[in-house]
Amino acid sequence: MLRRYLILLVFVAGSLHVSAQHYKYIDSTKICGVARYKVQVKANPDKQLVEIKKYIPEIVLDLRYATNNNFMHRRMYTTAKAFARLPVVKALQQVEAELKTQGLGLKIYDAYRPYSVTVNFYEMAPDTNFVADPRKGSKHNRGCAIDLSLINLKTRKELDMPTGFDSFSRKAGANYMDLPARQISNRELLKTVMAKYGFKVISTEWWHYDFTGWPEYELLDIPVQAL
Repeated sequence: MLRRYLILLVFVAGSLHVSAQHYKYIDSTKICGVARYKVQVKANPDKQLVEIKKYIPEIVLDLRYATNNNFMHRRMYTTAKAFARLPVVKALQQVEAELKTQGLGLKIYDAYRPYSVTVNFYEMAPDTNFVADPRKGSKHNRGCAIDLSLINLKTRKELDMPTGFDSFSRKAGANYMDLPARQISNRELLKTVMAKYGFKVISTEWWHYDFTGWPEYELLDIPVQAL
């Protein structure tokens, strides 16, 4: 019991430090750490970050930032778990259920992303067509963006898409048309089903979807392993 209590004290102290730290791109008061986040969740349970796999067990995870297989070439998360705000995950449940009737499912590459990771991305590749501007923060930082693709449920293989995940190519654009018909069809199917349940694709990345209710949620800088 004493050990748990000491761990909790260290965790809370670290959380307060995260909330109070200086952010060079944005007013620190706009970034929430663990302590402020817990207060917000108590006031509004919909603001909880929940583990996607626990709500949608059949969903496939390919969390690139928990590996070295990403454009940063290093692990950005120490825990290979995907989180999003509760209403976002409930909407994904509906997407997955509809896709299942077609023998398809979702593969997730990334979901909630701590603000500090967005800063790291920007400092490595400051092209705001593909990397969020830390002066504004990312929808990922709000727990309201999902990077994903479609898979065949029988083979568990990803459908043929215009590019791989995190491509900086023009072909990654959500409306780029100089592509094989199959790739366009698969991309448009994903776009249609996601839009039906409240997700909007961004113009530069066919895999990136923002939940339409994102303005209601704050920017967070909570390490994934702390959730």
